[in-house]
Amino acid sequence: MTKTMMGSLRELQKIDQEVRTLRSEIEAFDPRLAEVEEPALRLEAEFGKNRDRLEQMRTDARRLERGAEDKRARAKRLDERLNQVSNLREEAAVRTELDLIRRAIEAEEQEAMTLLEQVRRSEIALEELEEATLAARAEVEPNQEAMLAQRGALKDRLSRLRARRDVLLGTLGDAERRVYESFHGSGRKVVVATLTEDGACGACYGMVPLQLQNEIRRGSTLLRCEACGVVLTAEPEPEEETPVQSESGEPESEGMEPADTEAAQSESPGA
Repeated sequence: MTKTMMGSLRELQKIDQEVRTLRSEIEAFDPRLAEVEEPALRLEAEFGKNRDRLEQMRTDARRLERGAEDKRARAKRLDERLNQVSNLREEAAVRTELDLIRRAIEAEEQEAMTLLEQVRRSEIALEELEEATLAARAEVEPNQEAMLAQRGALKDRLSRLRARRDVLLGTLGDAERRVYESFHGSGRKVVVATLTEDGACGACYGMVPLQLQNEIRRGSTLLRCEACGVVLTAEPEPEEETPVQSESGEPESEGMEPADTEAAQSESPGA
């Protein structure tokens, strides 16, 4: 196995470790966003309920007004009929019905007036609640937008890591790719481990047979720990992490702006 192949496996391992970390950080934003937004959402829900209740009250008031209007029209017809009756019995019946209708009109008018007063008070309360809701939303939005921006940056980083991961997988042979994906799919965090100086597996620290140690040190093929199954290598762990390339194909600089890089180059010997 070439050093390039082993380096790809190690970089894949580091990428997957960072992917797990990023996914956890991204998922952690959901409860935080919900907590930040909760006061505004609570007021918005209350505003929606009160608005619906007010609309129902207006509908009821209109229904009462229509009912009273219908009864007034009926009372008018009875008044006209009263002038046309031909006997006392019919007159008494009409008067009785007319009295009942007038009492019903009075009751509905009183109920409508009471309901309209409730509508007026509810409209005032709803306006105040709307102002409070808008104020709460305005207070929430800066924190919400900042958190969404942070989460978006993490998602962008995650996308770049996954793109780099696909590139690295393409550099592996079939056997190496199968072994790596098998470990990754099982949830194992360590796929590649360094053979220790005394011949132990760097993952489980079980002793590796001497013949297998020699083959690992030759590095001619992919060899795995007989105890835990990780891929073993005699190559020491690189001191610096291989930078993940950006979408433009250039390595991402960490902690140094372009201006700082140019200054460093101009101050270097031979510049």
